[in-house]
Amino acid sequence: MMKKVIYSLSLMIASWSCSSSYLDTAPQSNADAKIIFATTENAEFVINGICKLMCMKHSSQALFGEGTIKVFYGDYPGNDFQPSSYTSYAAVTNGNFYENNTHFINYYPWYYYYKLIGNANAVICHIDDAQGLIEKKQFIKAQALTFRAYSYLMLSQLYCRRWVDSNGDSRGLPLRLDEGEDDDLVASTLAEVYGRIYADLDEAIGLYQSSGLNRPAKDNYSPNIDVAYATYARAALTRGDWENAAHYASLVRKNYPLMSAEEYTEGGFSTPNAEWIWSSYGAPDESEGFASFLAYMASNSSSGQCVKRPGAIAKELYDRIPVTDIRRGMFLDPKEDAFSSSNGLAENELDKRARLEYGTKLYSESMIFAYMQFKFQVQAQPGVGHVNHFRVAEMYLTEAEACCHLAGREKDARQLLQELNSDRDPAYTCTQTGDALLEEVRLYRRIELWGEGFNWFDYKRWNLPIVRKTFAKGGSFASGFAITLNPGDKNNWTFVYPSREVDYNGLIPSSKE
Repeated sequence: MMKKVIYSLSLMIASWSCSSSYLDTAPQSNADAKIIFATTENAEFVINGICKLMCMKHSSQALFGEGTIKVFYGDYPGNDFQPSSYTSYAAVTNGNFYENNTHFINYYPWYYYYKLIGNANAVICHIDDAQGLIEKKQFIKAQALTFRAYSYLMLSQLYCRRWVDSNGDSRGLPLRLDEGEDDDLVASTLAEVYGRIYADLDEAIGLYQSSGLNRPAKDNYSPNIDVAYATYARAALTRGDWENAAHYASLVRKNYPLMSAEEYTEGGFSTPNAEWIWSSYGAPDESEGFASFLAYMASNSSSGQCVKRPGAIAKELYDRIPVTDIRRGMFLDPKEDAFSSSNGLAENELDKRARLEYGTKLYSESMIFAYMQFKFQVQAQPGVGHVNHFRVAEMYLTEAEACCHLAGREKDARQLLQELNSDRDPAYTCTQTGDALLEEVRLYRRIELWGEGFNWFDYKRWNLPIVRKTFAKGGSFASGFAITLNPGDKNNWTFVYPSREVDYNGLIPSSKE
C-alpha cells in the first residue's frame, strides 16, 4: 500500500466521443504509465483529464475543484462578500480553521492542488518518450508545467505567509517535481517555491514558443501561452515583483479585448467570451449537479444555497460604486424599501421590486435580500455554466497595481483604469496620484472582480484588515459575520500543514513555522 495516499497518481484519461461532451473522463489510477504516455494523443487525454479535475466533485458536494477555492477560500472569508443569512458558514467566513489541521477546510486545497501537481508531474516525466511530433510533445509539456506552476502559486497563498512578512524566508511547501510520491520531503522556503513557479513558467513559455502550437480556437479550457503569462503576472503580483507583474499582464492584454457592457450584464460570467483567458468547461452533459461553482453563486439557480442564501455584496463597497457604473446594477439596491436589519431579508415592496426588475435572473422560489447579486447566472439547473479562472480585466488591474509601485508609471496606471472602466462607466475619469491612486486601483479591483474568488487573497497580500459591520453600524453583514480580522490574527491568515501530510511525511513539522 502506498505510504502517501493523498499523492497517489490518479490519471484522468479523457476519451473523445461523438457527443458534444468535451471532457469525458475515465479514471485510470493503476494504469501503466508507459501505456498511458505511449503517444502524444494519449498524453493529450491526460491534459484533458487534469482540466476535468478542476471542475469535478471530489468526494462531497462542497468539494468541486477550483470553484470551491473561489467560494470557500476566496470570497466567504473576505471583506466584500456574504452568503446573506447563512451564518452556519460563520466558522469558515471568520477564519476559524487556519490552525485546525484535521478539518476538511484545512485539508482540501492541499489534496486538490497536489492531485493536479501529481498528474502534471506524470506528464512532465513521460512526455519526452512518447511517440509523436516533437512540437506536440513540447506543447503538452508546456501545459503540464503551467498546471504545476499555477497549483504551487495557489497553495503558497493558502499555506504560506505573505511575501512581505519575510521576503520569502518563511516556510514554503514540499516541492514534488516527479513521481516519487512515497518520498519524504522537507518544506522548501517560500522563495524557493516562487523560484520553482518562475522556472516552470519560463520553461513552459519557451516550449509554447518553440512548438509554434496553440489550443484550438474554441478551446478556452486547456492552458496555452496566455495562461502561462497570466499565471506569471498573478504570481509576480503576489510576491511584489512589480516589473514582472506589469510585463506579463501587458503581454496577455494584447490578445483579449474587454467584454462589452452588454456582455458584462447579460451572461458574461457563465459563458466564455473574448475576454476569457482560461476557464473550466460546463454544459448540461458535463454537469456535476449541486457540486458546482454556480450552484453556490448564481442568483437564478434552483439550489438551496442560492435560493435561501444568495450571495450579496457588502454595503460599504456597493456604496462606493458610482451610480453611472453598470456594475452597480448587478446588485439589488434596497433604496427606500424595507428589509430586516438583522440579515437584509427583503420585506414586501423590496421583494416585489426585485422580482419585477430582475425577472429571469431570479429563480421563482428565491428569497430576496438587500444587496444580493445578479452577476452570476446558470445556463441550466442547478449549476450548469462555465467557470472563469483568468480574464483580461484582472490583467488590467494587475498591471495598474504594479505601475503604482514602479517609478514613472503612474500615468500608465491611470490609463489602464480609464480603459478598463470606460465602457463599464462612461463618466469615469482618474486623476489620482500616489497612495490615492493605489487605493483607486484596489477599489476597482474589488468592484470588478467581486465574487470571482479574489477578495481574501487580495486582502492577505495587501496586509490589510478585514472589517465587516452589521446594518446597525453602517454595513450589511449578519451579526455572525461582523468581525474585524487584523493581518496578524489567526496565524497570519495562514493554514497550517494538514495532519495527513504531517503524519505521512516525517520531514514536515507539525508546528506553525
